[in-house]
Amino acid sequence: MSKRVLCLLADGFEEIEAITPVDLLRRAGADVVMVALGDSIHVTGRSGIVIHADACLSAIDSSLFDLLLIPGGPAIKVMRSDGRPATLARSFSEVGKPVAAICAAPLILHDAGLLVGKRHTAHDSTYAELTQADPSIKVIMDGQITTSRGAGTALDFGLQLITQLFGPEEAEKVAQSIMA
Repeated sequence: MSKRVLCLLADGFEEIEAITPVDLLRRAGADVVMVALGDSIHVTGRSGIVIHADACLSAIDSSLFDLLLIPGGPAIKVMRSDGRPATLARSFSEVGKPVAAICAAPLILHDAGLLVGKRHTAHDSTYAELTQADPSIKVIMDGQITTSRGAGTALDFGLQLITQLFGPEEAEKVAQSIMA
């Protein structure tokens, strides 16, 4: 049975941080569903690239997914004010399902109370709030929480998510197929 990944998108998402892990996870065989936080399935990234999401969050049963993926970018401000992403992250964590956040998205995990006592990293723009973030590591997995620094670490982040869901052999296979 394929692993299912729920990827949250809101206007202003960082395209590299969404598309790179989604692409890699799909190459590994994951069923990745990109969902829009708002009422439209068309979501515009920070660089103006419009993504046609698979569905709106309100139409999704999140319990059917194995991993929650939250890309960063300016969209995090919208996600934080909405509150549903933090609630969703908390609900995944409460049932032992992995949650992954990159760039500014660890702020959502912070809001959900998931970073307490966890090693994590994030974009340097978040360090005023995420005072325990480790800037020296590209990707950190601590238990079921995976965090990464930003767009430049999206490939490493995506490969770590494959390792988490499918094992290191599958991550290596995908890495070799893209000559990483």
